[in-house]
Amino acid sequence: MAIVQIFHNPGAGTEDHSKKWLIRTLNEQGFTSVYRSTAEKNWQKLDASADFIVLAGGDGTVRKVASELLNRKLIEKKYPIALHPLGTANNVARTLGLSTCIEELSTNWWTGDVKSFDIGLVEGLDEPAFFLESLGFGLFPKLLKNLESQDQPEHESPKEEIRHVLKVFHQLVESYEPKECHIEIDGEDYSGEYLWVEVMNTPYMGSNLHLAPGADPGDGYLDVVMIAEKDRKNLLKYLAGKIIGKEPEWSPPCQKASKVKLAYNGVHGHIDDKYLKLKKFTELKVHIQRGILDFIVPA
Repeated sequence: MAIVQIFHNPGAGTEDHSKKWLIRTLNEQGFTSVYRSTAEKNWQKLDASADFIVLAGGDGTVRKVASELLNRKLIEKKYPIALHPLGTANNVARTLGLSTCIEELSTNWWTGDVKSFDIGLVEGLDEPAFFLESLGFGLFPKLLKNLESQDQPEHESPKEEIRHVLKVFHQLVESYEPKECHIEIDGEDYSGEYLWVEVMNTPYMGSNLHLAPGADPGDGYLDVVMIAEKDRKNLLKYLAGKIIGKEPEWSPPCQKASKVKLAYNGVHGHIDDKYLKLKKFTELKVHIQRGILDFIVPA
């Protein structure tokens, strides 16, 4: 039997996705499990006998495990990651084309392909940082800040939670003022006034916002999305469609990049789902590091 190292966020998903359920389900699928809860101390220990990692959680859990793998000074072997998405947005899973059914997913764990996954590296903060999905300035981090400062209602489902966030975002977009942003992409100047600038590694970010349809986290490039005043109406239309349950197509202005320099005349920034309060015109340098993670995807 194959041995799998489980990293599980017990707070993600519903009560049905418990430790007991997860181990039993994998045993029924023919796997022997070594279980770690990411909510416990010393969860990072990897079992040397494991054939691959099963990561059960949302995008935050993916980032948490990725951070630990990046911090390891020596990885005796590279563990492919089989992702079982349990979170709210599941942007990484969407990018990889994964379902939420573990029985369906597990049939691909031996026969599926392995997808290399790049990360974005960031210089200019107090310490080096990385992102799986995106880094940005302006509208989206302002949304994160607003949500942090408000009491959020209880939601019956992840779908309803996303819908609530999109409504709050739509209201913010209506009144947000553009700010100056210095942008250099592979030596070319794209500076101007923007509502929102997002350096993306994946097509999706935030509340399943499909901002960079051409982004591929395995192609060695970043996609820089630059949304100015002239794009406000299209952004509002896109969000309105998402709120009523549609998947509207919209491709905002975007530029492929290997290296990016950014300095924003504002204090609101973010890396993945983490809000960053910055000093105005903090210069950040961003570049790609290729093939850091391997995910198992359907063949």
